Amino acid sequence: MSPRARHICYFLDYGALSLYSLACALTYGAYAMPSSWLNSNLHQLFVPAAAVNSLLCTFLSCYSRFLELENPRLSKVLRTVAFAYPFFFDNLPLFYRLLLCSRGSFSCGQEALSVNHSYHLLCALLTGFLFASHFPECLAPGRFDYIGHSHQLFHICAVLGTHFQLEAVLADMGARRAWLSAHSPPSSLAATVATMGLAVAGNLLIIAIFTIALLRAPQGASES
Repeated sequence: MSPRARHICYFLDYGALSLYSLACALTYGAYAMPSSWLNSNLHQLFVPAAAVNSLLCTFLSCYSRFLELENPRLSKVLRTVAFAYPFFFDNLPLFYRLLLCSRGSFSCGQEALSVNHSYHLLCALLTGFLFASHFPECLAPGRFDYIGHSHQLFHICAVLGTHFQLEAVLADMGARRAWLSAHSPPSSLAATVATMGLAVAGNLLIIAIFTIALLRAPQGASES
């Protein structure tokens, strides 16, 4: 695969990951919101803000590939921030519910979290740690090239995290759907499809712009 084709494949990968972050926000906005946030401005703006975040994520991550040769450290920082920020934003409802339930004087009730939420958050943090640290090969370069490489462990943690996330969302949906329906109007299918459709179009536009910029760049400048 040529260096340019490799970059373009990464652009598409980044776009897919940013849309995954929006899908998480759509799900959490429907089933994971704390009771005190229902129908608030934060609740109403949660999904639109996540859509903007997905565009920002794709832009920063694609742009970071242009910096790999000149400033690899900044490239890594930008890419890490591009994916860490949507993660923390999407999980604000869970962090808040977890904070409430950690207070001994508070009765969780509708804020109770499935244990799968904790497993998902743990896997997500491990995924981010492996991506940023390149552990364990950073301790012994060359010894983990085939087995135990951080990128292999990264994908294992990501898959496990997604599994636990789906189980946790299903648990929230089963336990909270009736209560949420009685206290907050559900999002319409049309609004959900429109939001995702606009986000897909915006991400594809960003990817197209960076692809054109890459193809117009001198051949040597696009290789890394």
